[in-house]
Amino acid sequence: MRGFLVSSIGVTCAAALALPLSPPAVATTARPVPTTEAATAARPAPRAGTPDTTMADRRAAEPYAPGSTQSLPLEPLTRNRAVPTAPDAHEQGVTRRPVRHFSLLGVVWDDPEAELHGRVQVRTRAADTGTWSGWQDVETHNADHAADRGTPESTSGRVRGATAPLWVGDSDGVELRVRSQPEKAEAASADHGTGTRNLAAAPPLPYGLRLELVDPGDDAPPHGASADGPRTADLAGDTSIATEASAATEASVVNADLAPLDATEIPGLNSAETEQEFLALNAGELTEQQQARPYVGPRPRIVTRRGWGANEGLRERGFRYTKKVKAAFVHHTASGNNYRCSQVPSLIRSIYRYHVKSMGWRDIGYNFVIDKCGKIYEGRAGGVARPVLGAHTLGFNSNSMGIAVLGSYGVKKPSSAAVKAIARLTAWKLGLYGMNPRGRTYLKSAGSNLHGKGKKVRLNVISGHRDGFKTSCPGRKLYGKLGSARSKAARYQGR
Repeated sequence: MRGFLVSSIGVTCAAALALPLSPPAVATTARPVPTTEAATAARPAPRAGTPDTTMADRRAAEPYAPGSTQSLPLEPLTRNRAVPTAPDAHEQGVTRRPVRHFSLLGVVWDDPEAELHGRVQVRTRAADTGTWSGWQDVETHNADHAADRGTPESTSGRVRGATAPLWVGDSDGVELRVRSQPEKAEAASADHGTGTRNLAAAPPLPYGLRLELVDPGDDAPPHGASADGPRTADLAGDTSIATEASAATEASVVNADLAPLDATEIPGLNSAETEQEFLALNAGELTEQQQARPYVGPRPRIVTRRGWGANEGLRERGFRYTKKVKAAFVHHTASGNNYRCSQVPSLIRSIYRYHVKSMGWRDIGYNFVIDKCGKIYEGRAGGVARPVLGAHTLGFNSNSMGIAVLGSYGVKKPSSAAVKAIARLTAWKLGLYGMNPRGRTYLKSAGSNLHGKGKKVRLNVISGHRDGFKTSCPGRKLYGKLGSARSKAARYQGR
């Protein structure tokens, strides 16, 4: 079917032009050894304590600054008290040092099934002033955002365990410490500052800990240039550039019913326009009741992947779909609230690069991203109206979509603009699949720490992440606003 209600499991660029869709081949490769990425993007690190130029000055002086990731192995910070010559397995980090510019960070480790029980703290140096921040906590519990177990994405051999990413803004220095703690002490430190250290009873830290420093690069490369930096004009380089261009076209074609090819945004529509579009694209496939009362909210304005500057060469080619969209899971990114809305494209590019290059996912995990100013962004590629399979709610990615609000909302209230955007987006997207935002539905669990594999679970059509997995996400304050989002979304649908 050419319209919204596509039921399929995969598509390539060619298939996107002529539905039905067909599943792409998925390559399984060995997990790569983490290294410092994009040598061509390297910039000399300034001397410690020396202020650097501002981001604007630095970007203006360079024709194009591509994104990159620096990957630094953690080292023991203390010695084992019982064996003074042996390193302590419970405390590792990165000593204070200058580094190339970066804006987002996180910690990864080799085994995606291993958990980091402890506290991760970091301090960074602002590139424009040369001043060091205070110690900031990095959210360690992040395994609940992932592809379902047993899927091609989770079994690719590339996936790593990871903390949530933390946005710190343009920085050129870093210091990190990771301390193992028993779970009770870990919870205490999260709630009460320093907490209680009891290293003797603490589990060892996961193997292969590395600090990932992500530079999002510029919004877009100049015409004809690669988003991973300049390449030599040999056959291999030309092939890579052509592949990236093909991937960009692939990501745009799947939204061709809604916006022109290569559009930076999908424009919003009013109720009448949305209903007319919905009926036209699904002609002959709707019930009489759907034709009489479609209950589809007005289509909101959505910034496309091209609009936020996605480097389509990073992600795995092709798309994966589930059958329908029966529920929406709301998340927060736990990446901090210290961002300006003008920085959001850079922040999303950073999370995208962290999910793909550092964590080993096929694409950014969320289907949509919303900022605190209420702007909506396309997340995982595959078409904003289609049932794209994401990696957002472990155990419940099938027949659902994931919406992430940028920020941390455990103690901070989400903006009214962000809550309204959740309502507008869900009223439209869930309406395309005949779902009532105030209703409840059943989803089959693929296995989580709340619901065993194969169990049919009754959930709100608009649920929080914690409804499918025992987690603090989307934060207590955002979770408390979901009732309001459900009511608003239903009104947008005309219910």
